Amino acid sequence: MLCGSWRRRRRSPEEPRVSAQVTAPLAFSPPPASPDGGTKRPGLRALKKMGLTEDEDVQAMLRGSRLLKIRSRTWHKERLYRLQEDGLSVWFQRRIPRAASQHVFFLQHIEAVREGHQSEGLRRYGAAYAPARCLTIAFKGRRKNLDLAAPTEEEAQRWVRGLAKLRARLDAMSQRERLDHWIHSYLHRADSDQDSKMSFKEIKSLLRMVNVDMNDMYAYRLFKECDHSNNERLEGAEIEAFLRRLLKRPELEEIFHRYSGEDHVLSASELLEFLEDQGEDGVTLACAQQLIQAYELNETAKQHELMTLDGFMMYLLSPEGAALNVAHTCVFQDMRQPLAHYFISSSHNTYLTDSQIGGTSSTEAYVRAFAQGCRCVELDCWEGPGGEPIIYHGHTLTSKILFRDVIQAVRDHAFTLSPYPVILSLENHCGLEQQAVMAHHLRSILGDMLVTEALDPQNPEELPSPERLKGRVLVKGKKLPAARNEDGRLLSDREDEDDEEEEAEEALEAAEQRRRAKQISPELSALAVYCCATRLRTLNPGSCPSQPCKVGSLSERRARKFAREAGTSFVRHNTQQLTRVYPLGLRMTSANYNPQEMWNSGCQLVALNFQTPGYEMDLNTGRFLINGQCGYVLKPAYLRQLDTTFDPECPGPPRTTLTIQVLTAQQLPKLNAEKPNSIVDPLVRVEIHGVPADCAHKETDYVLNNGFNPCWAQTLQFQLRAPELVLVRFVVEDYDTTSPNDFVGQFTLPLNSLKQGYRHIHLLSKDGASLSPATLFVHIRIQNS
Repeated sequence: MLCGSWRRRRRSPEEPRVSAQVTAPLAFSPPPASPDGGTKRPGLRALKKMGLTEDEDVQAMLRGSRLLKIRSRTWHKERLYRLQEDGLSVWFQRRIPRAASQHVFFLQHIEAVREGHQSEGLRRYGAAYAPARCLTIAFKGRRKNLDLAAPTEEEAQRWVRGLAKLRARLDAMSQRERLDHWIHSYLHRADSDQDSKMSFKEIKSLLRMVNVDMNDMYAYRLFKECDHSNNERLEGAEIEAFLRRLLKRPELEEIFHRYSGEDHVLSASELLEFLEDQGEDGVTLACAQQLIQAYELNETAKQHELMTLDGFMMYLLSPEGAALNVAHTCVFQDMRQPLAHYFISSSHNTYLTDSQIGGTSSTEAYVRAFAQGCRCVELDCWEGPGGEPIIYHGHTLTSKILFRDVIQAVRDHAFTLSPYPVILSLENHCGLEQQAVMAHHLRSILGDMLVTEALDPQNPEELPSPERLKGRVLVKGKKLPAARNEDGRLLSDREDEDDEEEEAEEALEAAEQRRRAKQISPELSALAVYCCATRLRTLNPGSCPSQPCKVGSLSERRARKFAREAGTSFVRHNTQQLTRVYPLGLRMTSANYNPQEMWNSGCQLVALNFQTPGYEMDLNTGRFLINGQCGYVLKPAYLRQLDTTFDPECPGPPRTTLTIQVLTAQQLPKLNAEKPNSIVDPLVRVEIHGVPADCAHKETDYVLNNGFNPCWAQTLQFQLRAPELVLVRFVVEDYDTTSPNDFVGQFTLPLNSLKQGYRHIHLLSKDGASLSPATLFVHIRIQNS
């Protein structure tokens, strides 16, 4: 039984009835019959449903193109690229053949398609080819860009236009359409002789492909139930019947029938009752009627304002039926408060694509960070040849890039996703001459984007709001004219990883900093308007005046110490001033720390290695998933009030109970596509990330050999003391008795954006890409005391 208490009610005589025979067209029907009695190829049918089979650009992509792949000054190799018939993936040739999955990339993993020399690779190595012949496919996650040159301008444009059309159609597809596409792509692959008929052996192959190990007797019984022609082959309507059985959702049918009564359709008033039980705020009969018009597939039912089971499933699989509050996916918070009142998505050593010791530095790392909503990026600046400053991780084997090129990348990409301000955190190791060059590049390349003076001359020390700074770039750096500020602390933009020195060592460093302070270019100093860098060694006593334009930098270790030993004082400091936390230098592999610890104290700029996937980056993505993914999230009220008494170490008694019933999962991905018999044994873990007293995790049992439609129906409950700070992370793993479980997928979001009731959770990969159509189905209840 599913959770919750239910009541059945009779339909009133005034409400219209629809026969139980009225059902929506099957969203996952088989390929249409061809004149010779067979069926058309499933792949092309998928493109037909996208409305693109007759498109000339898509047709050219289906035929394939020989494009030059460009990787270095001398590595320019011709490779065949061809759109697959599913319309969702591209096959490409490799010099050495590999496993089939290594010859394909998926459209849903593409971040952007750029025309011309709009990548670092093509700017460096593509000069021999006209920009009109070139394109770059940039991917989500850590996969490298694909830089290509076509034989002709028209060929390049066909791929640019075709990919744009296919990606736009993919974005517009409903979850049910994605499921239809997904199952038919596997159906096409399982049809080994491509005769559009499915033998039992091919059906068994299909089942293994979609991650389910079904008992042979049970599978054969389903097969024979659909084999109406009794010829040991399924075709046409028989395949349709088999897919309908395979894709049944008994748990959704049970919920639907509890509200629909005996005629198996929902009236608008019955749908309203369901929405009210879900905990939807302010729903009316008109809202229910709008949902019917939006999601019902059957025109007759829609005309009578009725919803069938298929329409109900369409709604629950839509963004409106998801766990994430759809109202929070746009900018909904007050953006007119001072910068210090927001969590700000921040990157550490942004230029690196890998480790801190020998990794590659790239302007593309900045482009990717901006594409992930990052608003504070780091530039580690050193003296370069020819009078040009360079960026790299000093005294290591990391490669070097020009400061000028990074600033151009900021100009071109900083505001493609978010209009709110970007902070350039400069770690400056240059002499006076090249500092002046840095200032020149900042002014000449960024122009009016760059903030060069206080917006309000009457209150130059007052931090502006994100709203007022839209489209502007701030520089965080060292400020003249002082080696010391008013309270005697040294000003520095250099981050020292080891911040546990003795007083004698601090004195020696102070002398060195006084020497360096004389080496600060006034041109560069003038650009540090609202973000003047300082080392945060101690917290101001309450009697000292605040310094809103001073940005304190400290390592994760010192931040933890402040949180542990001076909890409320640290929180109060962060109500007025920006604080940037960075990883310890010991993290040579670019590993990350847990950002939640720093957010608990109100730290705004919690800098992470964006190039390193893991739960830490999942938390960062979840924190900034809301508010239009603009990179700014308003802190809870108790982290913004100057006289706050909040201490993350002592948050008080529990105030909220979160109850999650993990019901089922759908279409989980195979972890090893090359091994047909490798089926996942999934379990679900729910993690709570918040103040230390709230942190917890609980998990379900595992389900043996079923990644297609596993069922748990297990309840997990959590008591929460500071719910406003809580992130909820749903994780699916493949259980293993002898080694650590393998990651399957996850989704993280703030508790305050988690909707109650029956919800689908759309899972993401380790790199943050969609795993559609993979979902969890859960019931959520939040009770506040």
